[in-house]
Amino acid sequence: MQLGIVVIDDRCAPHAVGLLKAAQARGWETRCFLTDRGVFLLNDPVFRRLLDEGKSHFSTCELSIERYAHEGISVEGMEDKIIVGGQYQNAELVHNSDHVLVF
Repeated sequence: MQLGIVVIDDRCAPHAVGLLKAAQARGWETRCFLTDRGVFLLNDPVFRRLLDEGKSHFSTCELSIERYAHEGISVEGMEDKIIVGGQYQNAELVHNSDHVLVF
């Protein structure tokens, strides 16, 4: 099973992180794309631990990072753990996943 999770709202962080952990525990391949306010997960310590574990494929929208940079959003120090790209990464996630959830 390949599960894709797209996060567009940081208020859904607990749900997205919980599903990523549950899917990983089942041995599923997981992909996560952060866009719009979903990029605020980059500052969430629980989400950062998932990045550090390296069990999922993570990508984010560069435009969203730039949009919220003034609020402290950055991928500095995470460049080797997350792909900074665009909506192509979102399309790739959808194409390569059996199921996609959007938060």
